[in-house]
Amino acid sequence: MNTHKNSSFSLRKLLAVDDVPDNLFLVQAILNEQNGYEVACAENGRAALESIESSPPELILLDIMMPDMTGYEVTRKVRQNPKTSDIPILLITAHNDITQKRALEAGADGFIRKPFDIDYLVTQVEETLQKKPAACH
Repeated sequence: MNTHKNSSFSLRKLLAVDDVPDNLFLVQAILNEQNGYEVACAENGRAALESIESSPPELILLDIMMPDMTGYEVTRKVRQNPKTSDIPILLITAHNDITQKRALEAGADGFIRKPFDIDYLVTQVEETLQKKPAACH
């Protein structure tokens, strides 16, 4: 656990998007406030885009294979919107035929394969957020 977080700082806001509620629960459980994150969830691409527009997160964890709109489509829409284009996106998939190269070409900042290692997930989130320019509050 990351105990170095100072309680005077607000939790970093993330959005997890997956059409499988158990996967969302797992991501929330891993990245809960003990690790310094507040994780909002969306179960499809349309709900994700609405959430991103109304309350932009600092990072998006986005499943690629969803029924209504793929993670690639959501990524493109986020990148096309000037208000959201700089939000880091980590694409997540369980499919072996999807490569990191394809995820990066789609506009993502990183790629995580399911089932994921807990430490790897936390490290990827932390490293991706560190690369992002700090927002002024």
